[in-house]
Amino acid sequence: ALKEAIAREGGAIHKQRLTAFGARVGSAEAISWSFDANRNAPELKTFDRYGRRIDEVVFHPSYHKLMELGLAGGFASVAWTEAEGGHVAHAAILYMMAEIEQGVCCPMTMTYAALPALRHEPAVAREWEPRITGGTYDPASQPAPQKRGATIGMAMTEKQGGSDVRANTTKATRRDDGAYTLVGHKWFCSAPMCDAFLTLAYTDKGLTCFLVPRWTPDGGRNAIHIMRLKDKLGDRANASSEIEYHDAFAQRIGEEGRGVRTIIEMVHHTRLDCTVAPAAYMRQALAQALWHT
Repeated sequence: ALKEAIAREGGAIHKQRLTAFGARVGSAEAISWSFDANRNAPELKTFDRYGRRIDEVVFHPSYHKLMELGLAGGFASVAWTEAEGGHVAHAAILYMMAEIEQGVCCPMTMTYAALPALRHEPAVAREWEPRITGGTYDPASQPAPQKRGATIGMAMTEKQGGSDVRANTTKATRRDDGAYTLVGHKWFCSAPMCDAFLTLAYTDKGLTCFLVPRWTPDGGRNAIHIMRLKDKLGDRANASSEIEYHDAFAQRIGEEGRGVRTIIEMVHHTRLDCTVAPAAYMRQALAQALWHT
């Protein structure tokens, strides 16, 4: 059924890539990584041994192997680097990846989805696009310019408003150099070890979209405090968190007061993935049931 859909939707040109990815992701080795990643949940390290804030999340090595597998396979990049059938190939990669481990799909989907929103601010997009589309995973916690590749997350909702982002209270203050500082909290920030986050905050002109990197341009840790990791029923391999901004460095994306219109570009593409992934779960459940019977 997947092969038929790929051909029907104009993705046949990617047959070789997808066949190789399917063989790799469906291997016993890759499937064992998913069990290890879910059995060994991520751990929050708020401080180092000297009492300095580091706000880092430690993952099992299998989590990193799965991230490397997906990103090297083109999960976040193929839609933007291929002139023909790129989004079809992306959907197929997601469909196969989600069958063995759903949690790692979250940061990879957000990274894929971030690019259309970032392009609302061309100067910022020029800096981050090569890091997103390079097809390389680099788990190191260090400034993005020093890394071989980068991932992008999203932090929108706040506890008093939930999905109604108009109730947000996070404030943005413009600096003399044109950047901003953010003060506020976000009730839900998935994949907090991403290299930067698209987020919403209020300026004098209204709700605005910003990019908040984990590290500031001068090489220091940005003031993004991870307050806790969420205790979840499923999706154990991935970390979801509650965070606070304490005068965090941020770059505006798009026009002031047009934040929802800007970030919706990212939300739209993540929702496309949210329609494909459940089909993958159902396919895997059916395969397991047939094998058992």
